[in-house]
Amino acid sequence: MHEPVTLPPVLIPAYKPPPGLARLVEELAARGFDRILVVDDGSGPSFERLFERLKQRPEVRLLRHEANRGKGEALKTGLRCAMESGAAGVVTADADGQHLAEDIERVARRLAAGDESTLVLGCRSFEGCVPLRSRLGNLVTAAAMRWIAGVKLADTQTGLRGIPRALASRLLDTFTAGYEFELDMLLMAKHSGFSIDEVPIRTVYLEDNRSSHFNPLRDSMRIYFVLLRFTFVSLATALIDNAVFRLALAGLPALPEAHSAARAAALCFQYPAARRAVFHSRESHRRVLPKFLAVAAGHALLSWAVIHWLTAQQGFALLPAKIAVETSLFPVNFLLQRDWVFTARRTPRRPAQAP
Repeated sequence: MHEPVTLPPVLIPAYKPPPGLARLVEELAARGFDRILVVDDGSGPSFERLFERLKQRPEVRLLRHEANRGKGEALKTGLRCAMESGAAGVVTADADGQHLAEDIERVARRLAAGDESTLVLGCRSFEGCVPLRSRLGNLVTAAAMRWIAGVKLADTQTGLRGIPRALASRLLDTFTAGYEFELDMLLMAKHSGFSIDEVPIRTVYLEDNRSSHFNPLRDSMRIYFVLLRFTFVSLATALIDNAVFRLALAGLPALPEAHSAARAAALCFQYPAARRAVFHSRESHRRVLPKFLAVAAGHALLSWAVIHWLTAQQGFALLPAKIAVETSLFPVNFLLQRDWVFTARRTPRRPAQAP
């Protein structure tokens, strides 16, 4: 027997869902879920009967998009509704039959029993008959997550998640709209100081996952763009740095002055771009900026020293030496920003007990 607990609402984004969605909702209601948010993400007239059937259930609140806006937007619509109703957290589940009611309940109970600083993931084992695109996609994304976010997860693409209120409110400000929103969620959790708890669930694929609307090429490119944002920001920073450096050399022939001018110009772009677009940091400038400038100062001093050594002692040309040194320092700069500058530290707190 389960201990008495108030189950959080379940949020199900649905785009042209299979008929099994109605059965899943019935099973959830039978397990005690009395708040089920279903978002019709522009499925069209042919699915009207299914959604009207769901709408008649007292546990269901149906939210609708007139046109398809993407899974991320559907999730944000449901999260916004749940936050407005005062929910302490939300469990998200897919409409395509991959998530069993019993597993949804397990994630919901873990979320309800945990603290407000923990994101709960229902993680599949990927054993048995798993579509190749799903198996390979998870392996590649998991490897990228370990490097980009410093987080080791068994299942980065699971749609079964228990999201605490503090994280859900932050997610409403993101710009991603499709499947990449769920990856953005993991990055935001990491850089906002939330811990991640993995709950094993069954691996279910119906008819080789034909009901999924995931486009392997288009949606994978969007997902990997999220993971590679720091690289894009760094490349843009390098272009600004080198362009200003070459211009500064004309008026400031001394290496230290030209190098300092180039770094200052580049950092004016890199700091806001990395803070908001890459790491989703909401920490105050007073806490983040001094650490960012400390890393930048160390980076500038080290790169200047090595560039000077290469040009004065080893006979390298100035610009190639600068490009080689900056490229070599890229991984160190990234790791310091990822794990020290822009990662918050949250103190876990237990949720308040109902009187």
